[in-house]
Parts: sequence; structure tokens; C-alpha cells
Amino acid sequence: MSNAIDCIIYRSRLKDGMYLYLRADLPYADLPEVLRQRMGRDPEEAMRLTLTPERTLARQDASKVMASLAGQGFHLQMPPTDEYLANWDNDKMGLRARREG
Repeated sequence: MSNAIDCIIYRSRLKDGMYLYLRADLPYADLPEVLRQRMGRDPEEAMRLTLTPERTLARQDASKVMASLAGQGFHLQMPPTDEYLANWDNDKMGLRARREG
């Protein structure tokens, strides 16, 4: 795998929090139809990035995203679950869940 991969990140207009990372050299129209339907007819381009294994992403591991981009040309980031969001908020504030019992 290359040390860097250029990609375009699309934000779904149908599902809040769903993003599609697409290798920059691939056209969006070449994605599988089912994936394009899932993203919506006209997804919004959120940003363009050059990914490296060291890059910090908000909710994804850059190395895993890069592996998906190298292998299939795209990576789908699903919206976070409520449990993830609760833990993320606690982690950001330095809090840990207390266990009863």
C-alpha cells in the first residue's frame, strides 16, 4: 500500500453522519449502484484529503480507510451509534462510566 492516498469525502444527504471516502482517481459514477442509492442522488463533497497512516481522522482509523481505498476504491463510514456518542462525550470530558454492582 502506498504511503499516501488522495481521496474525496462525500457526505450523504439521506443519512446524517454517513460519509463515503472515494479514491480521488475514481469517478463517483463508477461506484456500485446500491452504494450510490444509499448515499443519495446528489451527495455533498465534504472535503478532499491526502491520507497517510499517521493522519488522525475523527471516527475512523486512517490505515483501515487506506486499505479499503487501495482494495476497492472506497470506504463507507456509517453514522455512529448512540452508545458510541455517549462514550465519545465521556471520553472527551475525561469521564469514565461507573459500573453498578
